[in-house]
Amino acid sequence: MKPVFLQLQCTPGRTYEVADALYKREIVSELYSTSGDFDLLLKIYVEEGSDIGKFINENILDIPNIVRSLTTLTFTAF
Repeated sequence: MKPVFLQLQCTPGRTYEVADALYKREIVSELYSTSGDFDLLLKIYVEEGSDIGKFINENILDIPNIVRSLTTLTFTAF
């Protein structure tokens, strides 16, 4: 499994609804409310070799009230 970090910017006043929808889907390993340009930071695990963009589009970005996202992939450096 490959860890992927995703930051989400939500429609103002709708962050809790987005967070609830993410929890109901049971695909998020960790979920945090954050300050700054993005409202939520989440960690998911995606199967090795799977299309990460497709997974995110089909399982996360179809949730209403998500305005913008930023995906960060990790690499084993050491």
